[in-house]
Amino acid sequence: MAKSMKEPKYGTMNKKVIFYDTDKRFADLKIRLQHDGISQAQFFRGIVTGYLMQDGDILSYVNKLKASKNIGNRSKKSIKQEKELINSGKEVLDKLALGEDEIENIFDILEKQNPDL
Repeated sequence: MAKSMKEPKYGTMNKKVIFYDTDKRFADLKIRLQHDGISQAQFFRGIVTGYLMQDGDILSYVNKLKASKNIGNRSKKSIKQEKELINSGKEVLDKLALGEDEIENIFDILEKQNPDL
């Protein structure tokens, strides 16, 4: 009987991400990273985190990349529409966002109107 090995918990295993580029671009990248004081791992992890967390600056660049290189499965028009939807959604959230004082005032009004609550 073989011992059953326990599967590692999802999200705990390290995975290697590899891609190829030219020696010139690699050297340029290393120089820029050294200039900025960032390791290669910090840089790529940071970019991936920004992409996964849907950071606006990263997504803006990704959309620009997709539009300029005709990459991805969407047209320039659909990318523009998505950007407009995201921006209008942010504006709505900003308009509707309630601060602590406003929330407290709402509860005070409700308490005055409905003392039995």
